[in-house]
Amino acid sequence: MKKTVALTGASGNMGFQGFKELYRFRDKYNIVLLLRDSEKNRKKFQPYIGDPALKIVWGDLTKFDDVKAMVDGADYVLHVGGMVSPAADYYPKRTLKTNVTAAENIVNAIKAQEDPDKVKVVYIGTVAETGDRNPPIHWARTGDPIKISIYDHYAISKVKAEAVFAESGLKYWVSLRQSGILYPAILKNMDPIMFHVPINGVLEWATVEDSGRLLEKVCRDDVPEDFWRKFYNIGSGKEYRITNFEFEELLLGALGLPSPKLLFDAEWFILRNFHGQWYADSDKLDDIIHFRANVPIQKYFDDMAKSVPAYYRTCKALPKSMGSLVAKAAKPFMKKIASAETYGTLNWKATYNKDRITAYFGSLDAVKKMKSWADFEIQRPTEEITLLDHGYDETKPVEELDINDMKKVAEFRGGKLLSKKMKKGDLYTPLEWESARGNVFMMTPNLVIRGGHWCPEELPWPWDYDKEAKINPFFAQVWYPLHDENEDNFYDESIFKGFKDM
Repeated sequence: MKKTVALTGASGNMGFQGFKELYRFRDKYNIVLLLRDSEKNRKKFQPYIGDPALKIVWGDLTKFDDVKAMVDGADYVLHVGGMVSPAADYYPKRTLKTNVTAAENIVNAIKAQEDPDKVKVVYIGTVAETGDRNPPIHWARTGDPIKISIYDHYAISKVKAEAVFAESGLKYWVSLRQSGILYPAILKNMDPIMFHVPINGVLEWATVEDSGRLLEKVCRDDVPEDFWRKFYNIGSGKEYRITNFEFEELLLGALGLPSPKLLFDAEWFILRNFHGQWYADSDKLDDIIHFRANVPIQKYFDDMAKSVPAYYRTCKALPKSMGSLVAKAAKPFMKKIASAETYGTLNWKATYNKDRITAYFGSLDAVKKMKSWADFEIQRPTEEITLLDHGYDETKPVEELDINDMKKVAEFRGGKLLSKKMKKGDLYTPLEWESARGNVFMMTPNLVIRGGHWCPEELPWPWDYDKEAKINPFFAQVWYPLHDENEDNFYDESIFKGFKDM
């Protein structure tokens, strides 16, 4: 009997690849898409319209009736859709409303089904939830502290939406935190956010093909029962664990261009406050779902280059010396992007945007010291995996975790466990906690210890991280290695005014 799979975000990079994978197996799946009614989307999906294996609901994620029309009768709901960067950076309030409301609508639509326990929902989270993990804390895993980078309202929306699913009480849900996705159009990215990455920062990339396979394979019968109600990191593995400088080298090299040093200046790039990490646990997801193709990364970039218009790789046919000339000629154009109003890194420096400079560089002194590549040491961090302390005995079987373990968890976060009882091994019944700031909240142990979440009243924390690190030892592990303990970061409240209550 065919399964019915509902998919959001099918017009995006990961979603469309997932749709194509599902469509390849349309003898096994009935596919339902919720798509925004636009000329672009109608043109993109025109070749598939009329196929009895596909149903399209033209609608809006923020409208419950549209979401329910997609969910009705579904065996699986793959929630990939929502607002993402760079649009999310430009319209933060809309992003928060869209992404959180969409999650709430999907949960409520599943609960409105005749048998909600038959529906399995897959939520695609993001690496941005755990934020800046530059060396020496570049190895990360699920359960590490939520630490949203300053100004990253997209990540705020994703954390809130993740909690909606995790605390929903649904029998089958899973959160898969997506990393940066490699796809051909990334070679054409010409947005100021291209400089919002630290040169020595890291990322474990995920290919769009691996991501698409993941969406199809998670719907198969061989996925174990124990897979559900957990959090996983999506990455394409060891081959794709690179530094941001190595990424620039691979990207430019695939187009026939020389070193990034000829095309960009070091001072155009930020020093901190951008999400990125190497996953200590991404292999776990592949061990279960088997979605990776394990294509060598150099070959993958070369193949991406072949799929973009020929003029992008004109330099491939030129002598290396000509490639250098092309890079030097293109440099003023790149500098113009870095100087763009509002989001250009050079614009922040020229206008002395104190909040942006503090967030992304640390101080004006740090900016002044970084004038050229000669002033900057390019490094690749250690491949030795180091793990953060999660505040309880992780060698203890889950079924044996009890209220005393949860008390230790709360204390390690500077808070208290107020609940007096907990059924041994029950991670899914909410408990009452108190944060170091005195806020009382209900949350499942599962979301706390496996998801890394804490007090929702204090989300976002980004503009008060110095104080949080002083009162929360769990959080201090991801703050002090990258910031001076006596640092006094100040951010104008106008940065986040109006977001917390949305």
